[in-house]
Amino acid sequence: MRSHQQVVTEQFGSTAAAYLTSSVHAQGADLQELAQIAASIPGARVLDLGCGGGHASFAVAPVVEKVIAYDLSEEMLNVVASAAVERGLGNLAVRQGSADRLDFPDASFDLVCTRFSAHHWRQLPQALNEVFRVLKPGGRFIVIDTAAPADVLADTYVQAIELLRDTSHVRNVSLNSWRKLLRGAGFAIASDKTWKLRLEFDSWVARMRTPQDSITAIRALWQAAPGEVKAYFDLDAACSFSIDVAMLDARKP
Repeated sequence: MRSHQQVVTEQFGSTAAAYLTSSVHAQGADLQELAQIAASIPGARVLDLGCGGGHASFAVAPVVEKVIAYDLSEEMLNVVASAAVERGLGNLAVRQGSADRLDFPDASFDLVCTRFSAHHWRQLPQALNEVFRVLKPGGRFIVIDTAAPADVLADTYVQAIELLRDTSHVRNVSLNSWRKLLRGAGFAIASDKTWKLRLEFDSWVARMRTPQDSITAIRALWQAAPGEVKAYFDLDAACSFSIDVAMLDARKP
């Protein structure tokens, strides 16, 4: 019987190269904002938690002293390490591990970031406690992730299609829930915001190599959705849709 960690590593090990080249992950004003935050911290040591294709690491590496790209998937880390060499990012290192068990001493980092990863974390509160532990006093934690709608019906639909597409999905967390979780871990929230991210259906499922029967089920679920849900996600005839993204800037006192 496979564990959740095994499901995650299998899912992303086979799709690592696709995430490196994915425009959804490689682009975005949030990456520029993250780089600006990192640049504002002199001599910053940064941990990119659940680094995926490494785009957050690539964004901050030119303006920090050291960045560690951290992920469960060895294959994903190999892709990131190779890309870092190609880009001349000698201050970028990779480390394999789980977000809820960080093999770093207390107060190791000035900045921890995570981008489009936390919805895969089974032990989210424990992971947040670990982030708090490894941050220096005054350190910052930047969370960027797809988010659950406040509306319970829309939330039900998005969690269902996410799981059908990717069996390593755990849960998109709402903005309000993020606030509560971060405060519960000891953080003070300096700012937060949300926006919509457009996902083109065919590339969205292709990137994860979603099986055809699951693709059929997702399409059927979208097509059967009530009008309020279709309107919320701006669903079109091709089943492309817009999903919520949340960004929070949390500080360790």
